[in-house]
Formats: sequence, C-alpha cells, structure tokens
Amino acid sequence: GNPGPEYEATRHNLGFRVVDELAVRLGLKTLKDKHHSFLGEGKIGDHKVILAQPQTFMNNSGPAVRGLLQWYKIEHQSLILVYDDVDLEVGQIRVREKGTAGGHHGVESVIASLGLGEFARVRIGIGRENLAADVTEYVLQRIPPAQRAALDTAILTAADAVETIITSGLSEAMNKFNA
Repeated sequence: GNPGPEYEATRHNLGFRVVDELAVRLGLKTLKDKHHSFLGEGKIGDHKVILAQPQTFMNNSGPAVRGLLQWYKIEHQSLILVYDDVDLEVGQIRVREKGTAGGHHGVESVIASLGLGEFARVRIGIGRENLAADVTEYVLQRIPPAQRAALDTAILTAADAVETIITSGLSEAMNKFNA
C-alpha cells in the first residue's frame, strides 16, 4: 500500500487492509512505527508472525521489506506478500508460491531488493475495466461503491489465505483458495 489517509480507500491499499484484518484477528490494537513500517507481532497457530505495512510508497517498498527480513533474521521463504492485481477479476484471490512481478511495480521493487522472486504471494483481484497499458490512475482511485462488497469479502478471504499458508502450508492454501 501507500502511506497516508488519501490512499486508504484505494485499490492499491488492499494489502494494507488485509494486514489490518489480521491485526484485528490477533487482537493488536495498533501497529508500531519501526523500520520504515507499521509493525505488529503476534501468533497464528503456533507460529510467530510479524505484520508489516511499509511506509514507503508501494513502488519503493522493496528496501523496507528487505530491511525487515534482515532485522528479524527471516528467510525469504517465510515472506508472504499481499497485494492488488489488475489481472484478476474484482474480488478474486490467487495464492502463488513464487514468480515474476507481472507488471506490479511494488512487487518489482521487492524482487529487485531481495534479488529473487521466491516468496509467497496472496493476490487480490481489482480488475482492469477496459484500461490502456498505464494503470496508475486506476489503482490509485477510491474503490467505487459497486466493487466495495466484493473487495471487502476478498480482504477477509485473503486474510484467511494468509492464515492457511502459516498454519497448513502453501500447497494447502493454493488448493483451497485457487479453486
């Protein structure tokens, strides 16, 4: 996502909203401002988790992600990146084990900063709506009323997918949420 209240209700901040949902589920009242991110720590099942919302802009989130992994001594295989995807229909969820950025500049930044694309992703579809090649304006628009219900449901489902990855593994999550 992008920091600041002007971006809160945009398509590009769906990943932040999933982190907010997970924070609620973990009983975290607020996320602390550390390491250029808002952070929260808790447990999902028997696993310690660190929730992070980088406070760099989306397209420059890679250095913040890399810094967090280094600070907490976390291997890239434990990273789960949650983000919007214009190539999926509105509200559709896809769980992936690795891959390319698919044109998503925030994911490009993370891959460039880590030097690899081998980390789990939970993608939330925001659709394309007859767009030309440049989707910047579209992803930064406020979510229209016609899409709110589908995306609110997708946020809950994406949070479920993250929990499933952590408690039951990536294969289980892909089987369950990519159907």
